[in-house]
Amino acid sequence: MMKKKSISASKASLVFFLCQMISALDVPLDSKLLEELLQPPTITQQSPKDYIVDPRENIVIQCEAKGKPPPSFSWTRNGTHFDIDKDAQVTMKPNSGTLVINIMNGGKAEAYEGVYQCTARNERGAAISNNIVIRPSRSPLWTKERLEPNHVREGDSLVLHCRPPVGLPPPIIFWMDNAFQRLPQSERVSQGLNGDLYFSNVQPEDTREDYICYARFNHTQTIQQKQPISVKVFSMDSLNDTIAANLSDTDIYGAKPVTERQPVLLTPTGSTSTKVELRGNVLLLECIAAGLPTPVIRWIKEGGELPANRTFFENFKKTLKIIDVSEADSGNYKCIARNILGSAHHVISVTVKAAPYWITAPRNLVLSPGEDGTLICRANGNPKPDISWLANGVPIAIAPEDPSRKVDGDTIIFSHVQERSSAVYQCNASNEYGYLLANAFVNVLAEPPRILTTANKLYQVIADSPALLDCAYFGSPKPEIEWFKGVKGSILRGNEYIFHDNGTLEIPVAQKDSTGTYTCVARNELGKIQNEVHLEVKDPTMIIKQPEYKVIQRYGQVSFECIIKHDSTLLPTVIWLKDNDALPDDERFLVGKDNLTIMNVTDKDDGTYTCIVNTTLDSVSASAVLTVVARPNPPFDLELTGQLERSVELSWIPGDENNSPITNFVIEYEDGLHEPGVWHYQTEVPGTQTTVQLKLSPYVNYSFRVIAVNEIGRSQPSEPSEQYLTKSANPDENPSNVQGIGSEPDNLVITWESLKGFQSNGPGLQYKVSWRQKDVDDEWTSVIVANVSKYIVSGTPTFVPYEIKVQALNDLGYAPEPSEVIGHSGEDLPMVAPGNVQVHVINSTLAKVHWDPVPLKTVRGHLQGYKVYYWKVQSLSRRSRRHVEKKILTFKGNKTFGMLPGLEPYSSYKLNVRVVNGKGEGPASPDKVFKTPEGVPSSPSFLKITNPTLDSLTLEWGSPTHPNGVLISYILKFQPINNTHELGPLVEIRIPANESSLILKNLNYSTRYKFYFNAQTSVGSGSQITEEAVTIMDEGKMAGILRPAVGAGTGYSETLFATSPVTHTVRPTFYKVQPLYPRIRNVTTAAAETYANISWEYEGPDHANFYVEYGVAGSKEDWKKEIVNGSRSFFVLKGLTPGTAYKVRVGAEGLSGFRSSEDVFETGPAMASRQVDIATQGWFIGLMCAVALLILILLIVCFIRRNKGGKYPVKEKEDAHADPEIQPMKEDDGTFGEYRLFSFVSSAPF
Repeated sequence: MMKKKSISASKASLVFFLCQMISALDVPLDSKLLEELLQPPTITQQSPKDYIVDPRENIVIQCEAKGKPPPSFSWTRNGTHFDIDKDAQVTMKPNSGTLVINIMNGGKAEAYEGVYQCTARNERGAAISNNIVIRPSRSPLWTKERLEPNHVREGDSLVLHCRPPVGLPPPIIFWMDNAFQRLPQSERVSQGLNGDLYFSNVQPEDTREDYICYARFNHTQTIQQKQPISVKVFSMDSLNDTIAANLSDTDIYGAKPVTERQPVLLTPTGSTSTKVELRGNVLLLECIAAGLPTPVIRWIKEGGELPANRTFFENFKKTLKIIDVSEADSGNYKCIARNILGSAHHVISVTVKAAPYWITAPRNLVLSPGEDGTLICRANGNPKPDISWLANGVPIAIAPEDPSRKVDGDTIIFSHVQERSSAVYQCNASNEYGYLLANAFVNVLAEPPRILTTANKLYQVIADSPALLDCAYFGSPKPEIEWFKGVKGSILRGNEYIFHDNGTLEIPVAQKDSTGTYTCVARNELGKIQNEVHLEVKDPTMIIKQPEYKVIQRYGQVSFECIIKHDSTLLPTVIWLKDNDALPDDERFLVGKDNLTIMNVTDKDDGTYTCIVNTTLDSVSASAVLTVVARPNPPFDLELTGQLERSVELSWIPGDENNSPITNFVIEYEDGLHEPGVWHYQTEVPGTQTTVQLKLSPYVNYSFRVIAVNEIGRSQPSEPSEQYLTKSANPDENPSNVQGIGSEPDNLVITWESLKGFQSNGPGLQYKVSWRQKDVDDEWTSVIVANVSKYIVSGTPTFVPYEIKVQALNDLGYAPEPSEVIGHSGEDLPMVAPGNVQVHVINSTLAKVHWDPVPLKTVRGHLQGYKVYYWKVQSLSRRSRRHVEKKILTFKGNKTFGMLPGLEPYSSYKLNVRVVNGKGEGPASPDKVFKTPEGVPSSPSFLKITNPTLDSLTLEWGSPTHPNGVLISYILKFQPINNTHELGPLVEIRIPANESSLILKNLNYSTRYKFYFNAQTSVGSGSQITEEAVTIMDEGKMAGILRPAVGAGTGYSETLFATSPVTHTVRPTFYKVQPLYPRIRNVTTAAAETYANISWEYEGPDHANFYVEYGVAGSKEDWKKEIVNGSRSFFVLKGLTPGTAYKVRVGAEGLSGFRSSEDVFETGPAMASRQVDIATQGWFIGLMCAVALLILILLIVCFIRRNKGGKYPVKEKEDAHADPEIQPMKEDDGTFGEYRLFSFVSSAPF
């Protein structure tokens, strides 16, 4: 079953000519249709029932009606026919029933007073208007009367009567003076509803002679004036003076003084009254009372509450006003007048009556022949109205009979109507307070179906929204409506469609597939008609990037985004609003395609910004709030209260917080007496606090200012408060940081931090300086000095402790007793040197020195520590002497040992020790000689590879710059490199220490070799240097013989290699090169007081994870372990103890036992320093020359090597595998095979 739904006004595409009826037909307001359909008359416009006209203007009585055919008009006056043709002053407008009575050309309005009624008639019936009562407006003059002056005693009540002439309509009353100024009104003096002027009590200022009542008649635009009324108020003082002048001294005279009186009601009189008001009118109740003091009026409703939202108080609460009254407002209303002496009250009984009002007014009926219908006329009122019916303006009882009509009280029932049943019926509802008259026609029509909607109309809607396809129709009998989709589609049914009574098809949720052509078919027994409409469903407009809430600082720049997506066939327009209004006309607002940018933001830009996107079919919007924040405005209205000697209360009013809450207030003060213009921090309080109790110091001229703080920043300071000078007092405190330190062996310098100006507490600030030798029964020696911060005591013993105190005083007295401090007189140089100096050599680079402390008495000052001077005498491996360079290490405090780091191995050293105090160093101890053992040598000074041939290379080298002992041999390791940059088998040769060159023979031609070379002492091997070289290519053999590539065969031939002139025969031996394990060497340290930088060299596989272990040297405690981040070759040890020797070693994770040798370092209390300026020493100049020469040689070597082919492209990669011992032996893949014995030629005999 198809759904039916009443169409709402917002969706309706048809405008009904008449309201919906309980009938078979509705007639649409279609101009073409209305021109063709017969229709009974309908009154469309008429004059009001009570029509008061201006007697100076023409009288126009309106009566307009419509119908088909157009109706004719006639009038009755006072119940009889009004023949307008017989009165030349009366005309009727063409095609209208409106009468125009010409008054301005000699007619009199009074002659046309009466009750008029208009009738509009055509062949289908007759409609009638209301009874229109015509009355001309009247504004009569005031009657002449003699007005006596009003003499009133002060405090009495008074009523000035207006009594205006009776006009039509009643006039508006107001009181004015001779200058046409309204008289002021108040609770004491006010105008009543009847126009009288009431005085609850008169005062002397009420005396005047021009109290004038005016009556304004609005219809005639005239104002009538009453004769002025004079009021004379006698005060008690003036009345007593008058009586005294007319009576003798012996007479008793004297008026009573003004006496207060309890309230008495002036209007209404009595204790009760009644009031009748009609429903829907305004109820006005009034109470005006006399009394002194002036009474106050209060209103209540007995047994109920005054209606909310409809109750108002006027005329200083003397008038109760209730609008739109109903029967529920009936009841007793009490007004109560009260002053301090008592009260008076009055009860008004209100009854609400009602003129007739509609419950159901009759509505027009449009019926088809043979149909049934009903006219209903229901009204209410108080008393209940009588209902009567008329047909075409004639009481239905005497109207022509109609067999289809039956009257049943307030209802007329029509059965099986015919075209002759058409008529206009009038319903009259009346009671004693008025009447209602309504016209309703019955129109019987027989018409074939008509579709009023335009053919092929295009409808466009947004997807997922309702689509309403119109099919406005008319026919009698009422046609049936059917809808089809497409040219040959089936009839539409189902829950996805809604079929409205007016023919509209509603698709509640239109989708893309709803697009198409729809056909509407209307049919009744007289015919059939159809119409096509078209529907297009569009994609909705969306805001895919909405503006977002923004907080921006003042003078900043802000941008709101509004990115949209829309149907390609729709053209969107984007509008920006601020606070639902247009954007300000300001060039700072820049509207872009997808955004709104506001430049140089100000406070007035704060608000809600809305992006509205409109198309012809839809509209979307999105809003965001912009909050403009700034530093707060400065506080103001600073006030000082509760001034005491040591405190004051400061209060202020916060400034605007500018959208960012104030978090705290900072209070600053200025001392105008001691530091004018300089502001100091006093305190701060939370942002919710606006008062603070401030502690003050004596003898300060205070001014305060307040700064507000929010998240944005600090406000400008407030204006300074008033100044407040505190009284003087004794100083509260003494100087701080008192010290006694001698500058010479025979004096004591006493210093202190002076008090600041506001700390002096009064004028005349001075200091009392006192001292005495400690542990000696001496009296205090004192002296008073001016406002300074130092005093020198002369003639003291050397470095003797003193008790010292400094006390502040001013003109009012002393500060509290100061505390004592211990100082010392001046120091002198120490007298003796440390004894029993011993040296313990720990290793080749570190030694530990011990000494006995000196007696404290011989220090003659504060013991600061000991200095160790040490220097290298000579190297034991080289007998040549060099310039002596002394180094110094300082050990703080009473320490008796220290570590000497950075010594050179295999060398002879001397040292001595000296004690240090604040004055300087004491004498040196006797020099102590010690020697360091051998160490590993430095790398050879150079390695050159020359004379490359097809199968040989010549190596030359230089001895290590620092042998650090007796060299016992050199170690040469080398291996080939194939064309894939892989390293071949490693060969190791030990060479006597007295050799300086070597010839390697039986090498493969055109092969690159890598060489590793280092020296050895009895301690071990030193650091190595590496080099690469390539044998020459055999061009003659390349044509027919392809030599094995390195990595595919052996690295050397089996032929023995030659030796130097001293020939050594070496028996050939075949062996595999064993892989060498990785190693960590050259661990070095650079130590400071609390940390040390550890670095090392690593030879082995990539991606090793290192760790550093350390501990106190000589201690049996477990090693501490630190993990190194990544594969770095350095680490910083932190948190070390100054002046302590530590042992350290480096290891790699995952390789058991793989770690470096131990190294020892000491964190020094002071950096080692030289006694001489190295820049002026000959050895330093020679060293710089050697460095320059070495750089020049390196440049030449690089140039030569580059001409010989240079390094292979990934040389840097192999350099990362500098230690040949980490290269594995690839014996399984056949890249490198076994190698045989080889011979070498040495350049020097063994």
